[in-house]
Amino acid sequence: MKHMSRPTHAGDLLQWWVRARGGPACIGIDPVFERLPTQVRGADPVRSIEKWTLELLESVQPFAAAVKFQSACFERWGSAGVAALERCLAAARGEFLVILDWKRGDIGVSSEHYAAAASGPLRCDFVTASPYLGADGFDSFLKAGLGVFGLVRTSNASGDAIQSQRLADGTSVAEMVGAFTKQCGAAHCGESGWSSLGAVVGATKSTDAAALRTQLPQTPFLVPGFGAQGGALDDVMACFDHRGQGALVTASRSVIYAHETSPGSWRDAVSEAAKLLRDQLAEAVADRVKVHA
Repeated sequence: MKHMSRPTHAGDLLQWWVRARGGPACIGIDPVFERLPTQVRGADPVRSIEKWTLELLESVQPFAAAVKFQSACFERWGSAGVAALERCLAAARGEFLVILDWKRGDIGVSSEHYAAAASGPLRCDFVTASPYLGADGFDSFLKAGLGVFGLVRTSNASGDAIQSQRLADGTSVAEMVGAFTKQCGAAHCGESGWSSLGAVVGATKSTDAAALRTQLPQTPFLVPGFGAQGGALDDVMACFDHRGQGALVTASRSVIYAHETSPGSWRDAVSEAAKLLRDQLAEAVADRVKVHA
């Protein structure tokens, strides 16, 4: 899609990349040194992780609309790990929609510092952030021109202890946070109609996802939990609207460690897994559009 102008608005850019790659596949980059292929696992964990990440990006590039870097997997190695993350983000920039998964959330000048990092040395397109501190946790990122995925309904089981609780009016905590996210994002919609303020909605929570999609018609969803965590195609389809838009579906372990169950080249295994993910999602989305036509 080189003939199409690439938008700068984060919500529009998300849709652009999905069209460019033929499907809403997002690859989660969650490197664990001990699970890296033997071909790249050397004596230095950080160098090994960086080499693996750069080769992984090349392998999934034809099929993935987005990549999501789990910051914790790099930060655990200290300053060397953060420096490697910075270089890997730079390599992904312009080749994918780039998401920095660091779940920050703060107020005032602290939030501004995080936004400066995400729009500067760690430059990405979207970040993940906690809504618990209110609009302060989002505003600095949005003002910096970044997209944000706020944590609304997460895929981890223990999240139910908070997110499923009912308020006095009968709505759940997740629904309340979703309504707040919609309110904060209303002023940040682009030409596509989608906001730069999105929501993290887990693939393992399909019933809640369907309700949230109805509640949040202009909010893009980042959907973790597909594949190894138990989310299936039918589950994630609840996150798309009737046009087949509005969601990025993230798979991590089922793609990045595909070599563990496939003989031969680890890069071929990863590439094939990314293609399968893209094609499965594209077909399911197309079927959803036909049903709603």
